[in-house]
Amino acid sequence: MSLSSWLLRKALTPLIRRGGLRLALPSGERLAFGDMSAPVVARLTDERALWSLLLDPDLRTGELFTDGRLVMEQGSIYDFLSLILDNDGERNPSPIVQAFDRFRTATQLWRQRNGPDRSRRNVAHHYDLGDDFYALFLDPDWQYSCAYFEEPGQSLADAQRAKKRHIAAKLLLKPHHRVLDIGCGWGGLALYLTQIAGVAEVLGVTLSEEQIARAQQRGEDLGLAERARFALSDYRAVEGRFDRIVSVGMFEHVGLGNYEQFFATCRERLTDDGVMLLHTIGCSDEPSVTNPWITRYIFPGGHLPSLSDIVKTVERSGLVVTDIEVLRLHYAQTLRAWRLAFMARRDDAAEMFDERFCRMWEYYLAMSEAAFRHEQVVVFQLQITRRQETVPLTRDYLSKAEAVLRARETASL
Repeated sequence: MSLSSWLLRKALTPLIRRGGLRLALPSGERLAFGDMSAPVVARLTDERALWSLLLDPDLRTGELFTDGRLVMEQGSIYDFLSLILDNDGERNPSPIVQAFDRFRTATQLWRQRNGPDRSRRNVAHHYDLGDDFYALFLDPDWQYSCAYFEEPGQSLADAQRAKKRHIAAKLLLKPHHRVLDIGCGWGGLALYLTQIAGVAEVLGVTLSEEQIARAQQRGEDLGLAERARFALSDYRAVEGRFDRIVSVGMFEHVGLGNYEQFFATCRERLTDDGVMLLHTIGCSDEPSVTNPWITRYIFPGGHLPSLSDIVKTVERSGLVVTDIEVLRLHYAQTLRAWRLAFMARRDDAAEMFDERFCRMWEYYLAMSEAAFRHEQVVVFQLQITRRQETVPLTRDYLSKAEAVLRARETASL
């Protein structure tokens, strides 16, 4: 037995207790871990891959799979990651792995220097891959954030519509309101707020050139271009004041060191009786470093905040948190729908890009789903105001507002 295989056995034997993993090494040796019930079988193609996995698993596992050096022989990469993360609470990281974690924690503010120019490059890296690519797996409204599953078996399209309805209800909208949508994506929420919720005007801002083009075209096609406006703009460059501010799936890109500026900007843009709804991925755990593979290859400059990261900054900004909801497992279901849709059309994605790109995206979707299912990764919805008396003192208004919106949705079909 080589030193590397001995170290791997030492690392994985106490970790994997539920389920089973069989790992084929480059030497031909096969290691078995866990109770071997429905085992996942994987193969490492070279000795350097084995050492990479030992020294920095958080970063290197995704790289090895993307490069075809970690090969699944039985089960999928999702099965592999789900097995590891389901057992992860019993992990005792090696001193080297702990050293990598400490280094990343110490340098994360430097790595998240997301000024306007860098933010634009970060957004283009992920969101400007082409609308044809995102059409492979998103719902018809192009919602690229966590859906809200109201009941088992609900379709992704219905759950995404429920998400928009839930957010609109929390915003306590009135017909004369002007709304700022920070990180508007392909415009689905902004169009919902004008067409269904009936607000006077929505300004959606994004840094993605491809998203802005489609959002503008969708507004024109629906005859809403005068009320649903879209601008290629950084949130820091927006001027004027708004009755409502909404941000869905954008705060993850702000960067830990920019939270003060983000909430100070929101306070400046919000009217005295205004309401803001922040919808963001986060960690229901103490502050920590975000997965290094994700921030290097998928979302450069990104960070998943803990609730304390967010709330302490809101408090310092002079804003008031009036409601917090934690959406658990909703994103796991959303990502599962995306992953299955992507895999069903994987050949189309390979024609647009290549096999390596497809492996990278399969890993991203699989790892994200496994993290939401087995780790402390959730979605936070924070309702924020300038004055604590702005919103009702009980949550009864939510179900009433959602019932009205649901009726309008039915009438618009």
